[in-house]
Amino acid sequence: MAEPFVGGFLPPPSPQPGIGRGTPPPLPPKDPSWLHPGVRVPSGGNASLSAASRTESTVSGTTQTGQSLQSLFANMSAVERSRNLRVARMNPYLQFMAGPLLRYDTVDEQGVWRGAAMIVTADAGSVYEPLPTLTYHWNPNRDPRNLKRHVSTTRTHGKSFDLGPHPADPLSNVSPASPLHENGELEEVPDPEQRNIAGQELYVYYGNGGVPDIRTFTFWRFMIEIPLTSHEMKISYTINNGIELNFFVPGHNQNMRWAAYSGWEQCNGFSAGVNSDDFRGPGFKSGYDPVWMDLLAHHAEEPFHALVGGGDQLYCDSIIREPELQEWVTLTRPEAKRTYPLTDEMRLAIDRFYFNHYCSSFRSGAFARANSTIPMLNMLVEVDGIDDRHHPFKSLVIGAHGPYIPYPSHSFLTWLGPQVHMLLLDCRAERKLDQVCSPFEYKAVFARMSQLPRTVEHMVVQLGIPIAYPRMVFLETALDSKLNPLVALGRNGSLGLAGFVNKFNADAELLDDLNDHWTAKLHKKERNWFILELQKYARASHARVSFVSGDVHCAAVGLFRTWVKDKKKPAVPPPQDHRYMVNVVTSAIVNTPPPNGVITMVSALASKTHRTLHHADTDEIMVPIFEKDTDGSPPKSKYIMGRRNWCSVHWDPSSGDLVYDLRIEIRKGYGQTTR
Repeated sequence: MAEPFVGGFLPPPSPQPGIGRGTPPPLPPKDPSWLHPGVRVPSGGNASLSAASRTESTVSGTTQTGQSLQSLFANMSAVERSRNLRVARMNPYLQFMAGPLLRYDTVDEQGVWRGAAMIVTADAGSVYEPLPTLTYHWNPNRDPRNLKRHVSTTRTHGKSFDLGPHPADPLSNVSPASPLHENGELEEVPDPEQRNIAGQELYVYYGNGGVPDIRTFTFWRFMIEIPLTSHEMKISYTINNGIELNFFVPGHNQNMRWAAYSGWEQCNGFSAGVNSDDFRGPGFKSGYDPVWMDLLAHHAEEPFHALVGGGDQLYCDSIIREPELQEWVTLTRPEAKRTYPLTDEMRLAIDRFYFNHYCSSFRSGAFARANSTIPMLNMLVEVDGIDDRHHPFKSLVIGAHGPYIPYPSHSFLTWLGPQVHMLLLDCRAERKLDQVCSPFEYKAVFARMSQLPRTVEHMVVQLGIPIAYPRMVFLETALDSKLNPLVALGRNGSLGLAGFVNKFNADAELLDDLNDHWTAKLHKKERNWFILELQKYARASHARVSFVSGDVHCAAVGLFRTWVKDKKKPAVPPPQDHRYMVNVVTSAIVNTPPPNGVITMVSALASKTHRTLHHADTDEIMVPIFEKDTDGSPPKSKYIMGRRNWCSVHWDPSSGDLVYDLRIEIRKGYGQTTR
C-alpha cells in the first residue's frame, strides 16, 4: 500500500525512533541558605521540588515585583511574618508511613482525567476524626506556561542537593509559606475549582510485635477526577491541610509527556557487593538520588503527565537477612529448602519485612518526590473486586488467576492522548516456567484494544522484560545443566563461588534472570505468537506498535521490521511497514550497570542475525544508536550502553512521531544525563 501506514492518511512518521530535543542547561550549585541572595521562598507553603530550583533562574535578592525579601518582611508586623512563614502542618495530624503516591488511571469518554492518591498512616500517631481528607484545586482558565516557578527553601546545607518537603519525611516539614502568590500579588487568590475527597480505608496492616505491642497501620485511597480543558493544567493538592504538592494534567486534545524508568531498588538499592556511596556524587546525600534528581529537573522544566515503571521498582532479596529465616537460608540442599515448614515466626518476619521495606522505599529520597508529583501507572489492590467492566479504574483488564498467586492478572489499557494509548501487560501474575501470560489474558487484552477509537495512531506496550533483545540460549543451556561445574562448586561453597547460586533454591543466580526473558527458549513460541498477533492488530487498526521495557540494567533499542528476502530490493519504508516495532530498553535508574564482561558479551550477541521470524517475513535487529560515549569518546558498544538511565517520551505533532529520548548518566553520581 502506498499511503502512510500509521493513521491511514496522516503525515508519515520518521523512519527512525526519535532521540530527543535539546540538552537542558547545566545544574547550578546550591546556595548556602534559604535567605541567601538569589533564592525566593516558595508560594503558599508549597513543596517546590529542589529539582525545580536547580533549573530556574531567580532575580538576585528580589521578589518578582523587584522588592527585596528583607525589606518585604521588614514592612510586615510580627503577626504577618508569623502567618507567612508558618510551617505547613496537617490538621488533624497524620503520621505518614508512605505516600502520597499518585496513580493515573485513564481519561474516560467524557474527557475526565481519572486517578487516585494513596497514603499509609500509623494509627497510634494519627487522628482520624474526621477521616483523612485530600483537597485538590485548580484554575481551568490559567495556562500553566505562564506560571512563574519558585525556588525551594530547603538549601540549608551548603551546596548539597536537598530535597523539597515531603509529608512522609518528618525532617522535611520546614517549608514556610510565601507572602507572594504565583501572580506576584501579596494576596492569595483561591482557585475557582476545588474538591474535597474523604479517604477510603483500603487495608489494615497489623504489626504484631507481641502482646501488648500490637501496632496497626491503615492504607487510605483518595479518588481524583478532573475534567480536562483545551490546555494542560496544574493541579495542587493537600492532605489534611498539610504540605501542598502539585501535578499536571494534559489538555483533552494533547498527547501526554511521560517518563519511563526501571530498577529503583535491588538488594536495598544496589546489587550485593556494591557500595552505594560510589554512586553518590558531590552534594548528594544518597547514591539513590542523582538520576532521579535529573528526572525531576526535567520535570521542573517541562512537567511530565505520567511516570511509567518498567519493572524492578523494588527488589526484596535482602529478606534473607531476617534473623527468623536464617535456619532456612543456611540450608544447602535444595530439597531440604523446598520441604522446610513455614513457621508462624517466619511468616510474621516475612510480613514485617515486606511492609517496612515497601514503606521505607516509597517514602525515601527523590523517588518519593517523583511519586507524589507525577502520577504513576502501576498495579492495584484487591478491594475493588475483579469485574473490570464495573471497576472504579476504567483502564483495568482482568485476566486469569495465577498458578501461584491467588489473584487474577491485572493489565491496563490507558489513554496517553487522542493518538496514543498504552498497554501495561501483567507478565507476573500468571507466569510459570513455560508461560508468561495465559490465553485468557491475551484474549481479554486484544478484545479491549479492538474497541479503541480509530484516532489511536500509536500503541505502546509496556513489558518489564525486553522482547527484542540479544539471545543467550547457549548460556541458559550451560547453567541449566546438572553437569555444570560452576553450579556444583557454588552449592558446595567451594572456590569462593557461593554467590554463583541463589539463596532460595540453589540454582544458578543468572539462570533465573535468563529464564525470565521473552527470548528464553521456554518462552520462544509464546513470544513469537504475541509479536505476530500485534502485527495483525497494527495492520487492522493502522496504529504503530512500540515496546518499552526495563530489567536488564542498560539502555538499548531493539527493532522488528519486514524482512526483505532479496537483498537487491529496498527495505520497506517504516511509514508503510506494519511490522516496524521499536523496543526501547531503559534501566536502571538507580542500580549499577552489569559488569564490563557482561556488557561485552551482550554487545557481541547484539550484532547476531536472528532468523526466528523469517518464516513470517519479520526481521529482528538491535539498533546501533550509540555513536559516542557520554564523554564524547568512542563507545564500548554501539548497541548497549551500560550506564544508569531513564527515558523521556513526547509526541511530535509535526511528524506524527512518538519521540523516545534515552537519557544516559554522564558521570556516575553527578545527577546529569545526556542523550
